Amino acid sequence: MKPVRKVDGRAIPFGRKNVDTDVIISAEWLKTISREGLGAGAFESVRAQPGNVFDDPEYAGASILIAGDNFGCGSSREHAAWALDDMGIKAIIAPSFSDIFSSNAFKNGLLAIALPQEAIDRLMEVAKTDPIMIDMENMTVTTPFQDRFRFEMDPFRQQCLMDGLDEIDLTMAKSDAIEAHEKRIDSAQGWHKPAAV
Repeated sequence: MKPVRKVDGRAIPFGRKNVDTDVIISAEWLKTISREGLGAGAFESVRAQPGNVFDDPEYAGASILIAGDNFGCGSSREHAAWALDDMGIKAIIAPSFSDIFSSNAFKNGLLAIALPQEAIDRLMEVAKTDPIMIDMENMTVTTPFQDRFRFEMDPFRQQCLMDGLDEIDLTMAKSDAIEAHEKRIDSAQGWHKPAAV
């Protein structure tokens, strides 16, 4: 996982509430175990509508998505986080997220930042014309107009995201302790080893 300390740039002012994972990436796209190429299917049903915000050239290359309340509800598909990442989204800002989506986002290095609706409304306005910056160290979302919104995040998640540590990295960091434990078990309970052939 890549470390995420700052995300800045244009944001897509989507704003829709109760966006479930089937809207983020529909079931037809779940046949793959690859994370690549899923961005093409992200928000497919929304993109089918003329004049949708995702195909607006104004937001091409945007790294932030601003959404409404209860983002990522529905099924637990991890493909939703993969699709967002593949389309270039590094952070989602919304009033609330489903627990499973929030967990999947974290495990895949995506920021899921919860802010009050008033802050979302302001960011939706700013996103139409100007960039937004997220600072993970100071836990703030700022705009060029001196708006400054503080967000909260579990300190463990914050540190993992800033250091780029996923579950495998965290396990590997304890490899010396794991090896020492295995040696203790071997010497104390040698009987559990398979017999030599």
